[in-house]
Amino acid sequence: MAKIHFEVDGQLGILTLTNAPLNLICMEMIDELEALIEGISKFDLRALLLEADGHMFSAGVDVADVFQGRSKSEALTMLTRFNHILNRFEQLPFPTLAVVQGDCLTAGLEMVLACDMTWAVDSANFGLVEAVIGTTPMGGGTQRLTQRVGAARASEIVMGASFYKAETFEKWHIINRVLPKDQLKEKAMRFAQKLAKGPTLAHAASKILIRESRNNGVSEADKRLPEIAAPLFESDDMKHGIESIMANGPGKAEFKGR
Repeated sequence: MAKIHFEVDGQLGILTLTNAPLNLICMEMIDELEALIEGISKFDLRALLLEADGHMFSAGVDVADVFQGRSKSEALTMLTRFNHILNRFEQLPFPTLAVVQGDCLTAGLEMVLACDMTWAVDSANFGLVEAVIGTTPMGGGTQRLTQRVGAARASEIVMGASFYKAETFEKWHIINRVLPKDQLKEKAMRFAQKLAKGPTLAHAASKILIRESRNNGVSEADKRLPEIAAPLFESDDMKHGIESIMANGPGKAEFKGR
């Protein structure tokens, strides 16, 4: 049985974890995620929404399937592969939004941290609790938390191995928004569709600049800005956007993603 489901609504891709009730990250799911990411260009997407079935977003890794009994060399191969998948996902050339409808732990949280934005239900709990089995987060969670909240707070989250409420992660700028259950899916879908109808090439440029600033600092992002932004002047969307704002005022342009 498939562990993920992927569908396209217009030019919005919807990736759903379907390994309920816990949505554990197992090797079969990793295989399916890799195949999807490797072939995702064929779908002509302009945004992607990540969600999960059931009451829990993800309880994390299926420890027996992914960790138990692996040698150091086997672990090296597996971890290199998993991190490559998450890096490819993080660098997709369009906006990504995670919608967290329930508790989100370990590798599930690392998938969320690979998204550009995250909205969560107010009852969700988050945590990188790998320390309880004597290991460290293995999908980039530690370093991505450090970028967002600093070394001291990341140390607390990772080494303390505790659960944190969604409102705490929002206050710490790890996630973007916290909403009631009856509003989350509808509002997130509306926002994701808005992203999918936006200036896709401009969003891709913004992602590169955000990543460059985050990884290498503002001065390096400033150096790269001209080369990243200049090609937008020849895009259909920017040409149309300029014509539209001059003729009709702001907010009236309809972008095609080209």
